[in-house]
Amino acid sequence: MGAEDQLLMGGIFATWTAQHLRNALPSALIVPLIFAAGFIGGALWGIIPAILKIKYAINEVITTLMLNYICAEFLTMLIVGPWKGKTRFGFPGTDALPDAAILGVLPGSRIHYATLILAIVLAIAAWFFMELTRMGIQIRSTGENPKATESQGVNVSLIRYACVLVGGVFSALAGAHLSISYSSSWVEGMTAGRGWIAIALTIFALWNPGRAIFASFLFGGIFVLQYLLQPLGISPNFLAMLPYLCTLIILLAISFKNPRRLNAPAWLGAAYKRGER
Repeated sequence: MGAEDQLLMGGIFATWTAQHLRNALPSALIVPLIFAAGFIGGALWGIIPAILKIKYAINEVITTLMLNYICAEFLTMLIVGPWKGKTRFGFPGTDALPDAAILGVLPGSRIHYATLILAIVLAIAAWFFMELTRMGIQIRSTGENPKATESQGVNVSLIRYACVLVGGVFSALAGAHLSISYSSSWVEGMTAGRGWIAIALTIFALWNPGRAIFASFLFGGIFVLQYLLQPLGISPNFLAMLPYLCTLIILLAISFKNPRRLNAPAWLGAAYKRGER
């Protein structure tokens, strides 16, 4: 549930880095530093609900929702305060980021090839890791039955912390991408709930990184349809609902046919303390 606020925090760290580095370094150095800063922001923010959940058994739905509002308001405070652009009018936002921080696009499109390739490679690597490695099997086992996994000598708490950190890094990657690729500056409301769409996409893909690649293209296509169909008089608000409606329809269809295929980890959202029996 923390994807939205971790995405925001990744964008905050990435934007701050881009603003301070400006054009002091070549693009080949600035862009990796910006993404590294975003990774740090997402990981640090993601570890907060992880500690509250794993150490104190506090419900992560509540903590991540509260952290989402805290992060959103903190970002608004920055872009209407110290980060407010001197050349920007209308919606609050930062000044344009340096040219060296902006990623290139495929000719004739707005597709940033570097992050597109990176996202596909990461999804394939995640599938391979989760399905075909010992550590991946331990992670899946922890999600299904942490008690049995712990009885095999596996440090369940360490695995849960590591997974949250990696999830924070992946969410932060999206935030960094938004700040230096999707737009040349950070404006209020730019994420437009994409963190929540990522959660819906995860469920839609049945928690499978391989399926998530195709689900991402589908959701992205639906997002682009908003701009293509608006001139025809179709409400953009209705089009914005489509990713969530598609997720509900697919889940209902699978549930009626074979509920076991929903594939959610058995201990998803459940509290567990080391040594419990």
